[in-house]
Amino acid sequence: MTRLLLARHGESVWHDGNRYAGRSDIALTPRGEQQARELAAWSAQAGLEAVWCSPLSRARRTAQASAEAAGVGLSVDERLVELDFGQADGLTAAEQRERFPEARAAFEDDPAANPLPGGEDPVKAAARFLACLREIDGGRVLVVAHTTVIRLALCALAGIPLGEYRRVFPELDNCALTEIDPEGAIIRYNSPIQWSRP
Repeated sequence: MTRLLLARHGESVWHDGNRYAGRSDIALTPRGEQQARELAAWSAQAGLEAVWCSPLSRARRTAQASAEAAGVGLSVDERLVELDFGQADGLTAAEQRERFPEARAAFEDDPAANPLPGGEDPVKAAARFLACLREIDGGRVLVVAHTTVIRLALCALAGIPLGEYRRVFPELDNCALTEIDPEGAIIRYNSPIQWSRP
């Protein structure tokens, strides 16, 4: 039976300005690299049987360190990539309100029903992410991905309307762990590495 440990990648260079980083391939900051090393130290003792990740470099670099520390293979899957934010990619929320105020207001009201201009349908994003998770088989597996698509998937697993993901799961810290048991129940959410037993 598979037990999944979901982690957001380490801090990226757009983190400080809280810029939306969807499909843009943004690098880790030095702090993000340190977070990846801390996750790797945890992974070395966690009894992992595999590590999976998004193809974006911020997730791959974070995941690679853990795979090497755990002595397991790394599987990269396109379905684990972040939600595509379209024209909002690279912008802050304030900049979005300036450029497309009506679309941003609709997004804030219901982000699942109102994707940002040119962005991916969040319902389809949650479905592709969950399809990948359901194919992962065997033991304890670390999955390194991205904040929005993880939160969408958690809503789907918990039976919560996807439009509520920003309210129900408001934060997902870099390299914090969210655990899903073999039945799909959320055991822990956004747990700091130092508080997480392997």
